[in-house]
Amino acid sequence: MNKMNSLLVAILACVSMNVLAADAEAGKAAVAKYNCASCHGADFNSPIDPSYPKLAGQHSDYIEHALIAYQRGASAANGRGNAIMGGMAKPLSKTDIKDIAAYLSSLPGSLVVRK
Repeated sequence: MNKMNSLLVAILACVSMNVLAADAEAGKAAVAKYNCASCHGADFNSPIDPSYPKLAGQHSDYIEHALIAYQRGASAANGRGNAIMGGMAKPLSKTDIKDIAAYLSSLPGSLVVRK
């Protein structure tokens, strides 16, 4: 294997390990630390306002994307503007985001697709 192939294998291994690194238990601690349930409900299926999303059972990649977009803000490309979520998402690290997404996606949710 030449140096370029070795480098590519090493990069892919690091990326794969990063994808697998999400820790749902750490995510559970993070949602408690940041008090996510105060708006999204204790079960993350019962938000305090109908306009707030249900998070339990949501796809983890969607949650990651949404949190990163809130960090970027409305004026950035692929950003989201929300005064509450912008402030909540700003202090989150990439690891926090992955862990929170892993935890919330692992919960039983009431999100369904109806035909």
